[in-house]
Amino acid sequence: MLFKNPQSRRCAYPSELQAILSVQAGRQSRDWLRPWQQLLPGPTPAWTLPGLATRLKVGQITLKDEALRSPLASFKTLGAPVALLRLILRRWSDHGFTPEDLWAGRHADALKDLVVISATDGNHGRALAAAAQNMGVRCVIVLHAQVSPEREAPIAALGAEIVRIAGNYDDSVREAARLAELNGWLVVAETWYAGYVDIPRDVMQGYAIIAAELLESAATDDACPYTHVFLQGGVGGLAAGVLSDFWERFGSQRPTVVVVEPEQADCLQQSALHGKVSNATGAVDSVMAGLACGEPSPLAWRFLQAGADFFLTVPDALAEQAMRVLAQGTAGDVPVVSGESGAAGLAGLMALMARPDWAAQVGLDASSKVLLISTEGATASGLYQGIVGQSAQAVRQAQVDWLARQGIDAADLLA
Repeated sequence: MLFKNPQSRRCAYPSELQAILSVQAGRQSRDWLRPWQQLLPGPTPAWTLPGLATRLKVGQITLKDEALRSPLASFKTLGAPVALLRLILRRWSDHGFTPEDLWAGRHADALKDLVVISATDGNHGRALAAAAQNMGVRCVIVLHAQVSPEREAPIAALGAEIVRIAGNYDDSVREAARLAELNGWLVVAETWYAGYVDIPRDVMQGYAIIAAELLESAATDDACPYTHVFLQGGVGGLAAGVLSDFWERFGSQRPTVVVVEPEQADCLQQSALHGKVSNATGAVDSVMAGLACGEPSPLAWRFLQAGADFFLTVPDALAEQAMRVLAQGTAGDVPVVSGESGAAGLAGLMALMARPDWAAQVGLDASSKVLLISTEGATASGLYQGIVGQSAQAVRQAQVDWLARQGIDAADLLA
């Protein structure tokens, strides 16, 4: 279903939103994350996909590949880790801690009694566990019934204590809050609730780094290099973070923003339909595990309510098809490993271009310059192979071979 947001505004970036998320704060987050060894140096690749653009009848497609952000293979390494870092620097502001020393674990003794907790569908918890392990912080992760053992194992391998519950993601969020209150632990989560603002803000600010990398390296001449940006939904944190950077830089000339969600986890579209924060109408469970959220973040909704132009829901089958399209490459395009949630943006573009009336409504045509963000790689390798029909390793090798044919060394590219 496609819904045009009647509350969308074309205006300068509102000052009340800039006080929450800003380009300046984003630069600081990037600087503070840079010493962390779990992040690969430099920005992630932004692949151009001319073959796919021709096939879908748009002018240009750029795909930001967050699978190459970190060995954890997800954009989530930009969120929870910097939020944990900022949390510690706030609470121990008189101790002279530095990001470099914290990432190196030099204050593990001082932090040994700190316990952080969060719910997760996989990637957020894995990123938090990795950061906590490096800093010497105890980490507890709450997993709901739909999180597979394949996603649980790498979180536990990072030293996190796993709590399993029945129910869905939203139930696990409530359980994490309950355990934190009961035990005096600190929640490091993407979603917001009453009295809990700083950490979700810091998570979203980390996600804005994705946009900053794209825009600071582009020869924009004060004009946005993209006409349309497709952003995954979930609780809204990624969409809000990336949108904020575009909005602050380009004001009323920001690109058209399309938020994509699973059909059965449409909490953001429902919020747009009702003009206020609303829950999803479906069963929530989706192959797009990172987007299987029934309740949006009210803090993220403050940005999306006026800054997102369209809300689009897509079926799981289309996300799986998009994964295969990216893995195979199209008409000479680079093969890309994109996971179930990572390919949701392309699924949204494919859904719109299959409906000429929808494409026209969104303003997509042969002159459109589209930005997609592949938010994750094969974070569940068995599931990935079952959907795509080949392993992530095989697709990565195809990518290396493609780069070699272009005269590009893969290691040099990332360096």
